[in-house]
Amino acid sequence: MPQSFDAPAFSIVPSGGGVGAFIRNVDLSNPTEDQVEAMRAALGHHGVLFFRDQQLDPEAQIALARCFGTININRFFKASDSHSEVAVVLKDKQHKDNIGGSWHTDQSYDAAPSLGSILVAVETPEQGGDTLFANCFAAYDSLSDGLKRLVDGLSAVHSSRHVFGRSGYNTTQTDKGDRIGNVDVAVQDSVHPVVIRHPISGRKSLYVNPGFTLHFDGWTAAESKPLLDYLYSQVTRPEHTYRFQWAPGSVAFWDNRATWHYALNDYPGQRRLMHRVTLEGEPLAA
Repeated sequence: MPQSFDAPAFSIVPSGGGVGAFIRNVDLSNPTEDQVEAMRAALGHHGVLFFRDQQLDPEAQIALARCFGTININRFFKASDSHSEVAVVLKDKQHKDNIGGSWHTDQSYDAAPSLGSILVAVETPEQGGDTLFANCFAAYDSLSDGLKRLVDGLSAVHSSRHVFGRSGYNTTQTDKGDRIGNVDVAVQDSVHPVVIRHPISGRKSLYVNPGFTLHFDGWTAAESKPLLDYLYSQVTRPEHTYRFQWAPGSVAFWDNRATWHYALNDYPGQRRLMHRVTLEGEPLAA
């Protein structure tokens, strides 16, 4: 009789850094319902999930995303020619600037910020092009009791205008014009609690970021800056971060309510192509 072998068991292994976990022995093109629910719970606890050696074409990536919720079609990123749900994140050989090259969390300017994104590596440079992730749960936990009491009662204003608008950073100070567009729809302004209760895990998370947060609600920008800068420094403490190295077939699924990310721009003259599918979120509560 042919000898049979048991398949390796699905497992969740912490990254060993300050955030994230690796999911092993799962085929993301055909996950089981139990695996989807385990990944959902792990996302709420670890903030970002990493996968290796996956075969996800756009159809499979879209199908995977729908296991976790409704797809959000990004209004600013260029979409794939064949699949409007898939945003193209590209830095080609002639480009100087990359997309996502500073600390941020996506779409905090929306009234219901996105849950997160599933990013698939299609082409990666020979070296460089890693992504840093940071843990907003750990950042909150690291604050003193007195500072927690202060920030627990604050809200902050977030906006898309200064980044994606006609006079925004991506329009006036970078070479991203062929990759990011729709400047006239960059009109989003939202107010969110500075500390949110995570919808999956129930943990408290710092919800401000240097990409889209302007100031505390009811404070001036000048009054807000010292405290915001301190909170930002807590999120990016080395013990709260992890650096993920990409290869074709690598996947990262991050939760915008629990993490920041930063795509490193350290591969001049090389091409890096990623496919991103983003999930709709929900209004955030303290």
